[in-house]
Amino acid sequence: MDNQNSSAKDVWLVYDGECPVCKMYSKYIRIRAAVGELHLVDARRPSQLLAEITAAGLDIDQGMVLKFDGAIYYGPDAIHMLTLLSSASGAFNTINYYVFRTRFGAQIFYPICKAFRAALLKIFGIRYINNLNQIK
Repeated sequence: MDNQNSSAKDVWLVYDGECPVCKMYSKYIRIRAAVGELHLVDARRPSQLLAEITAAGLDIDQGMVLKFDGAIYYGPDAIHMLTLLSSASGAFNTINYYVFRTRFGAQIFYPICKAFRAALLKIFGIRYINNLNQIK
C-alpha cells in the first residue's frame, strides 16, 4: 500500500486475487471520479493494509474489506459503501447499484455472494486465505 501518492479520500478494496468472482468484481467496479482513486489490494499478497485488517481481527475469507476516509468497512457494509461510492456507468455497475445500494439489500444478497464464492473456491480447489491463522 503506497500512501505517498494517494489522496486521503482514495478507496482501498481488499479482494481475493484467486477467486474468479472477486477478480471479476474488482475489475469492473468503478467509483465516481469525485471520490478519488480505487486501489485494489490482493489479500493473497502481504501488504500493510492486510496486516491492519488482520490486527483488527477481520477474517478476509468471511468478508470483503473496504477502507475509505480512514474507516474500515467489512462484509455487507463494505459492499454497501463501495456501491454508494460507485458510478452507475455500465451494466455491471448499474446492477451492482440496484442490488447493494441499501443496507437491507447488502444484508440479504451479500451472504448469497459469499456462499457462491465458497462454492467456487471448493470447485476449483483454491485454498482459503486464512489471514487470522497467520498472526505471529
